[in-house]
Amino acid sequence: MRTIKDQHKILIVVPAYNEETNIRNVIQEIRSYDKSLTVLVVNDGSKDATSRMAQEAGAEVLNLPYNLGIGGAVQMGFIYALKNDFDFVVQVDGDGQHDITFMENIMEPLLNENIDMAIGSRFLPPYVGYRSSFVRRFGIHFFAFLISRLTQYTVTDPTSGFRAFNRKMIRIFAKYYPQDFPEPEAIAVAARYKSFVKEVPVRMRRRENGHSSIRYLRTLYYMVKVTFALFLDKLKGRGQVVGD
Repeated sequence: MRTIKDQHKILIVVPAYNEETNIRNVIQEIRSYDKSLTVLVVNDGSKDATSRMAQEAGAEVLNLPYNLGIGGAVQMGFIYALKNDFDFVVQVDGDGQHDITFMENIMEPLLNENIDMAIGSRFLPPYVGYRSSFVRRFGIHFFAFLISRLTQYTVTDPTSGFRAFNRKMIRIFAKYYPQDFPEPEAIAVAARYKSFVKEVPVRMRRRENGHSSIRYLRTLYYMVKVTFALFLDKLKGRGQVVGD
């Protein structure tokens, strides 16, 4: 990463909602990996001390006045990256599940293979490790099957939030980024813009503290909503990239 940072501006976007018990460790891990990286925590209307903890840990913090959801928070990160002329955005969850030492794996396809968006997959060898609950895995595999049929991509981990994006995707997602449960739908948006997408193997961990927002009955709502959104996106025509 030392050569990457010397040549490119990289923004680490960390969406966070009520992650006061995790956010400090996430930021410290990133800064220990590379102190020169710009870390932006998008505090999504948290009701706890997430904002203060992030500031004390050395991150830049964008405080949203109320909870927009993961999609709105991540889109604000893309808007920030676009306005501040960053070359790449790397999305990292605020719950500690993503191992930042795999950032080089995430960035490599964008730097050397003309890839627009790279997705870290917990289901690709050799780093297969923590893979979440059975219910979550069922949903992940369902969306992997659906997206692989609706797009030109073959994916294994469509809900992964550990991703890297180039300038093309920054421009696209600063203008439009899916809301609520955006990760699977964002892949469909990338397909509509004829973007090059690749998965790379990463290792993920259990979240350090707290609980995921997608639990129990919300899982059914999640699957129905995202399935509808994926089919709707398929009906849309090819997108025009801003700046093309």
